[in-house]
Amino acid sequence: MKELLRTTDALTIMRAADLLAGEGIPAFQFDQHMSVLEGSIGVLPRRLMVADRDLFMARAILRDHGIA
Repeated sequence: MKELLRTTDALTIMRAADLLAGEGIPAFQFDQHMSVLEGSIGVLPRRLMVADRDLFMARAILRDHGIA
């Protein structure tokens, strides 16, 4: 697994995951439930992970849609 995206913006993570799913690339959110530990203030970033073999294509898809 490789990290594709790290952000504190939950909507960006969901949009990126949906774009990848639409292209047939499975993506997994890590650190999704860390808000319980931080008090739900959104300071800990979430990570979007993809398989090693999908990293190049996933980066290209997100870049094409304006997601860093």
